[in-house]
Amino acid sequence: MPAPTLPALLRLLCLTLALFLSACGDGPLVRQESFVFGTRVEVVSYGSPEAEARTALNAVLREFDRLHRSYHAWQPSELTSLNAAIAAGKSTPVSPEMLSLLQASQRYAELSDGLFDPAIGKLIELWGFHGDSFTPHLPEPAALQAAIAAAPSVRQLSLQGELVRSSNRAVNLDFGGIAKGYALDRAAAILSQHGIKNALINIGGNVMALGAKGKQPWSVGIQHPRASGPLATLALYDGEAIGTSGDYQRFFEFEGQRYSHLIDPRTGVPAKHTAALTVLVTPRENAGMLSDVASKPLFLAADDWPAMARRFEIRHALRVDAAGHISLTPDMRARLRWADGAGPATVVE
Repeated sequence: MPAPTLPALLRLLCLTLALFLSACGDGPLVRQESFVFGTRVEVVSYGSPEAEARTALNAVLREFDRLHRSYHAWQPSELTSLNAAIAAGKSTPVSPEMLSLLQASQRYAELSDGLFDPAIGKLIELWGFHGDSFTPHLPEPAALQAAIAAAPSVRQLSLQGELVRSSNRAVNLDFGGIAKGYALDRAAAILSQHGIKNALINIGGNVMALGAKGKQPWSVGIQHPRASGPLATLALYDGEAIGTSGDYQRFFEFEGQRYSHLIDPRTGVPAKHTAALTVLVTPRENAGMLSDVASKPLFLAADDWPAMARRFEIRHALRVDAAGHISLTPDMRARLRWADGAGPATVVE
């Protein structure tokens, strides 16, 4: 994964401050942090004895490291082994966890009409977003057209028991759009197993809340896509998760144009009509995964994002378009506290 740009790091720092500033009051807070999934991660607990909390938080960070190594898109991992087998036209066994992620990916791809599709790893690579170092460049036109013409889709995978194969050898999986959300759900399960009832889990802006911070709900910020501070803040309650897709998270600029990692599978090109799209998922099974996944098709759906939100049964969503205009659902509007200087917003059904 390319190193974040300086502006991205500054925005991430401000987001971190927005997330945890409200957690700096009275009370036994324990925090652990690391750098994984190509971003900064933080887990904070409230109200538990420090020794118990540290044991639990360390277990979460170990799990994050395991997931990072298992599903890395370009360093040797179970995912790269699967991609190699697909490219060779072979069937290969996968772990139960991998199988579960593939099944979920197929369901979400179907629900989004392919706007969410982790099979476009080759396109992500061509745009330069696979690698530990990064040089801004545009893909070679012939290679880009070939990758688009191949039309890979996760729905082309055949899952038979533990064996996986694909009818399309161009399928190349990248779990960058689902792994952080899955990691949120795993973290919540681990914390619960350790008896931690109140915690906030932050994976580069993908956030899940457990319990509360004493008598107050957790408070998180929605990052402004073109400024250093939050656009708004909102309370996050037990079991809720929030996810944002933004063109400021992983991007490069070339000849005055911004190119982000949010590539439209239909065109093979980074979308430019949206700057940021945030969803809030109310408590349900796999809330973390859904918050991570759903922000991508809503981002790519442009002005049709409200219809896509309804498909995912998401009632809380906010979009900032490329011109900086804000639109949001009524339920999201009711939850927000706008930051100073936030622009006008349009409420849409």
